[in-house]
Amino acid sequence: MKLLMVIASDEVSELVSFYIRPLGCDLIRYRYVIKAMDNLDEIQADAIIISASDFPRHWKTLLQFIQCTARRVPKPACPIILLRGDYFPLEEAVKAFYMGVAALLDERLDRPSDIDTLRRVIQSLAPATVSEQDTRRFGLLLVNPVNDRLVTGEVKGVSEVQLSFYPFSSMWDIPLNTVLEECSLRAGDAVLSPRCVLTQYGRVVLLRFLSFPTDEGAMFAAYLRA
Repeated sequence: MKLLMVIASDEVSELVSFYIRPLGCDLIRYRYVIKAMDNLDEIQADAIIISASDFPRHWKTLLQFIQCTARRVPKPACPIILLRGDYFPLEEAVKAFYMGVAALLDERLDRPSDIDTLRRVIQSLAPATVSEQDTRRFGLLLVNPVNDRLVTGEVKGVSEVQLSFYPFSSMWDIPLNTVLEECSLRAGDAVLSPRCVLTQYGRVVLLRFLSFPTDEGAMFAAYLRA
């Protein structure tokens, strides 16, 4: 997935990247609206984040340009997330949603609800997972790196980039973004050994695949496609 960020502030850009990068996105950033508009067709972003605080006069122009480009080159819907600063009048918020903004978030991302919304919009773009019935063909067990205990559970969804997992024992003691080195993934008759990173807490946790040994990644992708 390619995510385009049109953000001038280094601080805001780094903050957004901190929450987005674990989801497996390729991040492309532009500090200037005109530069982003010039390269929009070439980038073909799956989602776009725009700072209304950095570009209070130009964010609507960029939105209109994106919509015109989408009509000219038909493609799947590209959600747009708008970041607002301290001053963002209600009438501006109404205009944003009227123009098709998927989410309007405080650029400080200091509320859990804003972080959850940001991740939810991005995660909705992930490759389609296998059906619930087909998840029975998958199994996962891993070693909790904090206490070295074996964690078993039920696979709820799986794609080429990530896996949702219902653990039978708590994983709350594992810090977010921890790399899980000892994982065993059953895919049909094959047992694979991916390295994963914990990207989201909950009763069902989200794990992103970092790597597979040798040719296991290709084997896993082929099994999913089949």
